[in-house]
Amino acid sequence: MVLTTPPARPSSRPKAYRRPRRRTFWIRRAVLTVVLVALVATGWLLAGALRAPGDDAPTKLAEWARDHGLGPIVTLAETIQYRLNPPATGGSPDPAQLAAGAHEAVTGSGTGTRAATAAGTPQVPLQQRITSPAGAALPGEGVWVPAVRTASGPLVQVTYVRPDTVHTSYLTGVAWMSHRLRFVLHPGFEDPGTSGMSQADAITRSHYAGLAATFNGGFKMKDAGGGYYDHGTTIGTLTAGAASFVVYRDGHATVGTWGVDVSMTPDVVFVRQNLKPLVQNGALAGNLDANVQGSWGVTVGGGMAVWRSGIGVTAAGDLVYAGGNALTVSALADVLHRAGAVQAMQLDINPAWVSYMFYSHGTHRPVPHKLVPFQRPADRYLSATSRDFVAAYLP
Repeated sequence: MVLTTPPARPSSRPKAYRRPRRRTFWIRRAVLTVVLVALVATGWLLAGALRAPGDDAPTKLAEWARDHGLGPIVTLAETIQYRLNPPATGGSPDPAQLAAGAHEAVTGSGTGTRAATAAGTPQVPLQQRITSPAGAALPGEGVWVPAVRTASGPLVQVTYVRPDTVHTSYLTGVAWMSHRLRFVLHPGFEDPGTSGMSQADAITRSHYAGLAATFNGGFKMKDAGGGYYDHGTTIGTLTAGAASFVVYRDGHATVGTWGVDVSMTPDVVFVRQNLKPLVQNGALAGNLDANVQGSWGVTVGGGMAVWRSGIGVTAAGDLVYAGGNALTVSALADVLHRAGAVQAMQLDINPAWVSYMFYSHGTHRPVPHKLVPFQRPADRYLSATSRDFVAAYLP
């Protein structure tokens, strides 16, 4: 008997369609090409951002990411970092911090701006001591010392106070600047940009002489809620009701509410607006604790007590600056008010942007001294910078 293999039954399942291998190859190659081009383009743009003038690569990276739609990732990273390292509560600052700040202020100024006599005792009146927001003052807390002075008197004085009754291990730096100083508003090369501006994005060599102090400007213009004005060039819109830093043709500066205390006149040469006032007519604003992130700026990690800075004007027309870590909006306003400000505004916030330094004068260029130990180098404004800042010069 012969066994035969029965014929195979036809399958009821349809055969799977197989894409020709050549077509699959070209599709994969096209996808890979697109990915590689995107990576190369991103790397090129990122490298360009990192090559831009400036001194802080992480800040450049974060700014670039935010400007290219990666803000949520940056914010998440900052939030995690902030929650792992929140500002401390309670405690006391190192007493040496107060002593060191006073020592640097008194001895940090050199030829032409000597801060004290040979005996180390100022021979000019100082501002009245600031009462501490934290209660009973520590030795030296709130006591002014001269940082920059000429034979006619002190032009910059500084002091330190704890910001509130909670963050008592921190010190807020406060600087008083005489109305006799001459103020100049400098643009940043990115914000608001230097096109049409009268000033450079750095203190140039020709302006080294007489440099007394520099401090940070405000938010990026898209977030500032106002405009920037320089000798007829306006970026954004000068907005009624906005808190405004205003410089006049003779070099003196003031702070006020646009359309109320200050407005455009032929004598106005610079205006920098930022948010709403912190202090008006000698009283704290009533909305300091309302919608803080929406009204007063998005902070690193979403915290309330962070690096902040502000500027105000006294009844005598002098300027007072305050800046430091662990400052809430209301604490910043309170410190400025205690320092004598009758009108005041918030400037920039967060660690990368708060900066105040006063200068002594060496052989080749001004020597900067930090008011508080902020993140960036003390000489950041002696080279091109991405954000606007203010310089104060001897009369």
